[in-house]
Amino acid sequence: MRRQRAKVRTELKNTAYEIFIGVLSILSIANLVFVYAFSGDGALQLILSVMNGLFSLIFLGDFIYRMATAPSAARYFFRGFGWADLLASLPFPQLKVLRLFRLLRVLRLMRDLGPRTIWNTLIHDRANSTLMTLLLLGVFVLQFGSLSILAVEEHAEGANITSASDALWYTIVTISTVGYGDQFPVTNPGRTLGAVIIIVGVGIFGTFTGYLANLFLGPQRDADADGGSAGGKPEVVVTADSSDDLASAAATGVAAGALSGAVAAGSNAGDGSDPAESPGMASAELRLRLAALLEQSEQTSAELRRLLAGAARDD
Repeated sequence: MRRQRAKVRTELKNTAYEIFIGVLSILSIANLVFVYAFSGDGALQLILSVMNGLFSLIFLGDFIYRMATAPSAARYFFRGFGWADLLASLPFPQLKVLRLFRLLRVLRLMRDLGPRTIWNTLIHDRANSTLMTLLLLGVFVLQFGSLSILAVEEHAEGANITSASDALWYTIVTISTVGYGDQFPVTNPGRTLGAVIIIVGVGIFGTFTGYLANLFLGPQRDADADGGSAGGKPEVVVTADSSDDLASAAATGVAAGALSGAVAAGSNAGDGSDPAESPGMASAELRLRLAALLEQSEQTSAELRRLLAGAARDD
């Protein structure tokens, strides 16, 4: 079971990332429907065209990432619908329907993992989960914020956001927290939308900055994996294959300690101040002590093997 889950996770790459790609696939397919449903609205067409161009870049980067990290690039391209990912990332409206293959793969992988595993992964991987959530929120704000601010401000008295390009420019400048001030809302609903865009932009760029700082300045994952737990102590993993070796090493240590103690005791006995005690008596006592200590080490070794074998069965 653990090996099957490891294979799924290898294909899945990152749970938060896959959810991000899946939601973007849904939104891009919905935008394709909007393009044909509102073909007479020029402003809507321009905003959706910009968003579809952004989605094409993201999906092309996703294809390159999967090809570079796939265990078998050929298997991913031909059997994992990589060809559909590549064609769907091209800027041709007729090919965007192929993004359904990407969505189906994400749904299948999510089903294999199960909701409980997905939730636990998102909770433990808070950095990536937060970053992907804010990036997804930024995409939604860029599209629907531009559409909303244009709908609210377009026909207002004294408005300076009167076209789709004005709305996109205002949203991008505001969400990036730059705020040139050349475009601004003049209505109360527009200012409310602007405040929401500002808050989202601060959250996105603050989180993104912290993520990059942690990525470049934080400890390396390889060092953490080699070092063990967060406290810096190496994590000892006991398996059934290593239990005999560990028990033998422990028994060897016990025997070595016993031998050292016995030799020291014999030396003290041989060098004692009692003239009646002969070297032969000291040697006989030394042999008795050695035999007793070696028997004790064998018992300790057997007990260690039993305990380690039980621990391996429990794992």
